[in-house]
Amino acid sequence: METKWLEDFVSLAETRSFSRSAQLRHVTQPAFSRRIQSLEAWAGTDLVDRSSYPTRLTPAGETLYDQSLEMLQALQSTRAMLRGHSSAGQDFIEFAVPHTLAFTFFPAWVSSLRQDFGSIKSRLIALNVHDAVMRLVEGSCDLLIAYHHQSQPFQFDSARYEMVSLGEEIVAPYSRADANGQPQFQLPGRLDAPLPYLGYAPGAYLGLVVEMMLKEAGVAMHLERVYETDMAEGLKAMALEGHGIAFLPQSAIRKELRAKKLVSAAAPNMQPLEAKLEIRAYRERPTGKEGTRSNGKTHKSAAQALWEHLTQAKTAGTIGA
Repeated sequence: METKWLEDFVSLAETRSFSRSAQLRHVTQPAFSRRIQSLEAWAGTDLVDRSSYPTRLTPAGETLYDQSLEMLQALQSTRAMLRGHSSAGQDFIEFAVPHTLAFTFFPAWVSSLRQDFGSIKSRLIALNVHDAVMRLVEGSCDLLIAYHHQSQPFQFDSARYEMVSLGEEIVAPYSRADANGQPQFQLPGRLDAPLPYLGYAPGAYLGLVVEMMLKEAGVAMHLERVYETDMAEGLKAMALEGHGIAFLPQSAIRKELRAKKLVSAAAPNMQPLEAKLEIRAYRERPTGKEGTRSNGKTHKSAAQALWEHLTQAKTAGTIGA
């Protein structure tokens, strides 16, 4: 069994489309299908129900999907630790970042740093929100980058951790555009005809924010959950295929909005249905004369220099404005 088979399978579970997953995995559809078949041969059972559209997983497939996420995450974490040993003499800054921000915010943010700060050597550890926070708490990353919303604050001890704001993000509902550029699905829907809803998995940070938005909308939203995942990229892929409405970060869909492939799913006469989130960077405060952290290590010189740059830029109003 090859690791790439599991990565293919996770992609298929997220998109529910062989053609879309083959495109995302940069292989032909026949080659992608053969990989899934090889994984099924290894598992000794069918993992995909090919009689339905969009593609669905069998009960065995659902079980493997959950296990695959854990295995791939464990492999990624192990690789990060091993690389930490091999590059101990290099001044890499390790960032723990939730998946959505890893795909949307982080690449552009690193590019922007080159203009005012200079190039950095970075190692990205993409995790779910809980595990990313634990990386910071356990002292196994230099910086945590995460969303913040007043309805879902992290309970960090300000005496131990410090924070700087990096910017803002807007989350709002979107739908695929029809031939006339109008939303294929438009809120609020009707009681007798609920709209297909592409939601975040239970416990996902953005999902909790969206739940709050829907409760405070002031208008009853008639939605039927037809799909869920904890990754915004997975919801975007499903929305682009026309499977329903998804609440997405604007940074994740800039190209799709410009190309008018996705449009706002809110009716023109509705009050704005959106949430503004802050993007924050956290680190453990240095303590003692030597500036050590709780794990006995000092902040890397590059990480310290970057933090000083971020705090100075925030004070000057050049970021997070």
